[in-house]
Amino acid sequence: MRCQLTGREPGFGNRVSHSQRKTRRRWNPNVQRKRYWVPSLNRFVTLTLSAKGIKTVDKLGVEATVARLRAQGVKV
Repeated sequence: MRCQLTGREPGFGNRVSHSQRKTRRRWNPNVQRKRYWVPSLNRFVTLTLSAKGIKTVDKLGVEATVARLRAQGVKV
């Protein structure tokens, strides 16, 4: 569960009970699989994005986002 664009991963820490007993837990990012139409490739591209990553795609555009991912070496 990792965002392809922002790199967000689960965070780890302790669950602390009322008696201050500590056990390990994790905070999962809000990661979703989203399908975008890329006109330059003439096909759909499925990306695994966090909520912030989806907002970034909305702001930059899908073409610029796919170009950035390919520059990072991510297979799209």
